[in-house]
Amino acid sequence: MELKPTMLQERIATLDILRGISLLGILLVNMFAFYLPMPYIDLASWFTTPSDMVWQQNLDIYVQSSFYPLFAMLFGYGLAMQWKKAQSREQNFYTIGLRRLSVLFVFGFLHAVLIWWGDILMTYAFCGIFLLLLLRLHPIWLLSIGIMINSVMQVFMVFIVGFVNFNTAVDEYLDITSVEQAITAYGTGSWLDAFMQRLTDLSVQAGIGMWFAALFTVLPYMLIGAAASKWRLVERAKELKWLWLTLAIAGLTIGIFIKSLPIMFTRTYFLDYLKVYIGGPILSVGYIGIIVLLCLLPVVPKLLSPFAKMGRMSLTMYILQSIIGTCLFYQFGFGWYGKVSVSTGVLIAVGIIVVQMIVAEIWLAKWKQGPLEALWRKLTYKANAKVG
Repeated sequence: MELKPTMLQERIATLDILRGISLLGILLVNMFAFYLPMPYIDLASWFTTPSDMVWQQNLDIYVQSSFYPLFAMLFGYGLAMQWKKAQSREQNFYTIGLRRLSVLFVFGFLHAVLIWWGDILMTYAFCGIFLLLLLRLHPIWLLSIGIMINSVMQVFMVFIVGFVNFNTAVDEYLDITSVEQAITAYGTGSWLDAFMQRLTDLSVQAGIGMWFAALFTVLPYMLIGAAASKWRLVERAKELKWLWLTLAIAGLTIGIFIKSLPIMFTRTYFLDYLKVYIGGPILSVGYIGIIVLLCLLPVVPKLLSPFAKMGRMSLTMYILQSIIGTCLFYQFGFGWYGKVSVSTGVLIAVGIIVVQMIVAEIWLAKWKQGPLEALWRKLTYKANAKVG
């Protein structure tokens, strides 16, 4: 049998809206890495002007560490939807799923080497393989395994953080030599200089430890998303509105409170740990809950349709953000590296999103999917490929 991709009429608007909004959150976080030597600094102590500090703190509370879990859950939700469709047609999804993830990994590798070192696609493809192996399980098992894996990571982190000492104030990390090298390469160097620095940064970003850590910090949220997909929690949102309301209120309240602790009190390793690994994911659930509930109102999906159209082209838009970011900040472009305030960076991010909304509107008026999505589909669903 021939396994076909999801058609336009089968898409769920709420999921596309969530993907589109996730792209905004991801860009707001990635902006720092576009114009600052992120692998070599402690972002929370980098800024010295009051306005920059306030802007950074607000991004730390409301955005940082809350959108990668959201997107990971959406990734798991979408992959499980594809698996369920294949099962309903008595088709073998594993061959095509593995090919799909392999193509995504290649996209990520090219993105990381040729455009920007902070790629996340390779990580998603890597964790997706483990998710693929577990998709046959009942959703309660997917949820339980996801929570269990995350709990193992939490226990490990508590041990490490506890060893450092919970009450110790965070040291201000700064590798001044590497910072100067990055500023020189990206801020004043040629494309070749930026390329060589990108390989250096990538070696830090994608070290062996990162791949191992991803199984405990990304895979669990994919498993939770896959469980939610099998339970059809988004499709049944009206029926389950009280569940979503509980998740929205609890997620927003608890998540924002926990993520505010390092700012409300003296910043310690323990509070930083809570902010990133506990508060971040909880707040992401709150964001999902409020968006799902809002989309139950007929007018909201129409108002948020620009985000939905971005979400339909999420792969293309993610790569496009990196292309625009590097062109704006690196010397071979506008050369703004290290020269913008946090508020300016936010405004630039919003401007990029507006441009992307316009691009998505124009593109999807003529084509059914983005250019990279079409290429991904072509490389995944080969002509006359038979599975099952």
